Amino acid sequence: MEVRIEQSWKTALADEFGKPYFGSLVRFLHQEKAEGKRIFPPGSQIFRAFDLTPLDKVKVVILGQDPYHGAGQAHGLSFSVPDGVPAPPSLKNIFKEIEADLGIRMSGYPNLERWASQGVLLLNAVLTVRSGEAASHSKIGWEQFTDAVIRCISDRCDGVVFMFWGNFARGKNVLVDHSRHCVLEAAHPSPLARGAFFGCRHFSKANAYLDSKGKKAIDWQL
Repeated sequence: MEVRIEQSWKTALADEFGKPYFGSLVRFLHQEKAEGKRIFPPGSQIFRAFDLTPLDKVKVVILGQDPYHGAGQAHGLSFSVPDGVPAPPSLKNIFKEIEADLGIRMSGYPNLERWASQGVLLLNAVLTVRSGEAASHSKIGWEQFTDAVIRCISDRCDGVVFMFWGNFARGKNVLVDHSRHCVLEAAHPSPLARGAFFGCRHFSKANAYLDSKGKKAIDWQL
C-alpha cells in the first residue's frame, strides 16, 4: 500500500503499512469520504508531524489524543493550529507553563511547526477525526499505528524525551524503554484538569535532559 510520508518513517514503518488493520483503516477513511463526511485534517496533512520531524531528528515526543474537530484547526500536529487561528484552551495553558517554567514571554503564536523543525514530534494517538465529532475516529486502527510509532522511536533512537499528559497519554509509557529515554508525565493541559498541569516544568526538564545527552536544547519560545 502506497502511503505518502517522509522517507525515514516510510522505511521504518513499512511493516505497519502492510498489515491488515492499516488496510482496513484506509478503507474506512475512503468510505467516510464517499458518504460525504468531512474529515480533519486534510488528507495531505494527516502525516504532517512525520514530514516535519524525520525519525533520526526526533528529540522530544509530545503525545496528544486526537485532532481538533473544528473547521480550520487541525493541521497534523498535536496541540497546534495553523496561522491565524486562535489558540485553543489547552495550548494557551501550555504557553502559560512555558512562561512560568522558563521565564520567557510567549507571543501566543499557535502554529507549532517551529518546534517540529527542531525535533519535537507533535504526535496525536489518532490522526484523523470527523468534523464536529471528537474521538469519532478512535478505535479504527490509528492507535495501533501510533503505538508502533512510539515503539519504533524507543527502539531506534536514544535519549528522547517523551511528554505524556493526561491519563490516556500516560498509559503509553509502557511502550518506552525507560533506561534509554526520559519519560515525563503530568496532568493534561486542558482547563478540565483544573490547573493540575501547571508546575510540571517539563520544558526545562526536557532541555536539561537533552543537554545531558549532548543534544541541542529546544528553543520553546514562539
